[in-house]
Amino acid sequence: MDIEIKDKLQSKGNIKIEPFKESIRKTKPHKHHKYFEIIYLYQGSGTHIIDNDTFIIQPPTMFFMRKDQLHCWDITTPPKGYVIILKKDFLENSMDKELEKLIAQLSNQVCVDVKEFEKINTIFELLVEEVKKSTSYQQTIVEGLLKALFAKTLTTISPIESTIKTNLPSIFVDFKSLLENDEVIHNSVHFYAEKLNTTPQNLNTICRQATGIAASKVIGEFIIKEAKRLLLYTNLPISEVAYKLDFKDTSHFNKYFKRNTEQTPSQFRNG
Repeated sequence: MDIEIKDKLQSKGNIKIEPFKESIRKTKPHKHHKYFEIIYLYQGSGTHIIDNDTFIIQPPTMFFMRKDQLHCWDITTPPKGYVIILKKDFLENSMDKELEKLIAQLSNQVCVDVKEFEKINTIFELLVEEVKKSTSYQQTIVEGLLKALFAKTLTTISPIESTIKTNLPSIFVDFKSLLENDEVIHNSVHFYAEKLNTTPQNLNTICRQATGIAASKVIGEFIIKEAKRLLLYTNLPISEVAYKLDFKDTSHFNKYFKRNTEQTPSQFRNG
């Protein structure tokens, strides 16, 4: 039997936040391969199976579903809560490094107990209202509320132990940390493999397991995102931006940036 793959966004946007549907009680095993999903329940009982592990629903609780994880519900009493669905595009369009770090920390969880749920509920209510609006500041407001929600969650949660190992490999976490914290990004899988005391082949394997893409692609996506931040939020000359991103000359950086964004760095900065 084929595993059902659901897409709750259906190309209508890159983020969705809404109340958890009370009609959802028992579902067949299925997975989502296009987005990261957070399910918050402050009422309800039953079980939630993720991959091969069964979690007892004990509200208030949060579940974190990475892409391609198999899961199903068996909810026995009316559930109340919220669902956040984040597509990769949402993070790619965000210039907020702190939000990305918070999401990375949460994605390393599976199921957690939540404290101060009244405050969590209030932030969710505001988020549901804001994602419906269409204003020039919508992304900024939503990102700010998400940061408040995720930070508050991380300061109060108690992880629920799982019998399966769904945490991201420590090498991958260290790899991301190097990318985020090194003053100069190196466009070289070999460079980071050496720093992590592993081989390029193993680093590629670990990245594919964690994200579905090779280490070189992880580095490339990070370079483009960091280039956008430097171009938008600093007055650095483009030659200096190129240097910080490990490009030997500006023309190479210009070609690389345009190949990935269909704009030159100057066009992006002045657009």
